[in-house]
Amino acid sequence: MADGLAIELRAVTKQYKRDEFTVPVLESLDLVVREGEFLALMGPSGSGKTTLLNLIAGLDYASSGEVIVHGQDLGRLSEGQITRWRANNVGFIFQLYNLIPVLTAFENVELPLLLTNLNRKRRRENVMTALRAVGLSEREDHYPRQLSGGQEQRVAIARAIVTDPYLLVADEPTGDLDRKSAEEILNLLEQLNSEFDKTIIMVTHDPIAAQKAHRLLHLDKGQLIGDVVQVPRLGAAS
Repeated sequence: MADGLAIELRAVTKQYKRDEFTVPVLESLDLVVREGEFLALMGPSGSGKTTLLNLIAGLDYASSGEVIVHGQDLGRLSEGQITRWRANNVGFIFQLYNLIPVLTAFENVELPLLLTNLNRKRRRENVMTALRAVGLSEREDHYPRQLSGGQEQRVAIARAIVTDPYLLVADEPTGDLDRKSAEEILNLLEQLNSEFDKTIIMVTHDPIAAQKAHRLLHLDKGQLIGDVVQVPRLGAAS
């Protein structure tokens, strides 16, 4: 990785096939994200935000161009290789928390570690570290139905960070929360960025959420707008 680059997209195009039609989503897109950056993506529905997030996270392949994350050209990885790469490098945070209702908070957070070679003691240490980081170490035995929406999202974030990933991708992480809970989640993401040096890419429709980021980009019709726009930080002098 040169010059502390976390992510580099070079002339990335993404198209989908719909019967005999080709539907363009992203068009010759370039993007550079530096290590430790907190980037927000905004844009109208259908603009390609989630598609871009999926390419960066290794959930989908570009139709053409290069997607390089943490020095790895994702287009060169097989399905098996990219699955292992995601498990080691990316933490996912979604609008809907995707917690398993019959598992406790501890067990939900532990899930990614079951795919590793860690023994039970080490798994417990890592899970409790993640739960402490999100302020829920006292709720390890609670089930999702016993938690508020904000607490469920905290559990989901703990699950995302339990493997100590290089990159966090968040798709509308506050979209299902009230304003107070949303603010708490945004503060937590800001803390993960500033104190734990996590590179974060966040898709949001909320301009208040975007203010937590270092930089804001707009996607419109598959094109990035505002690559050099710096988001005013909350509380900053106007």
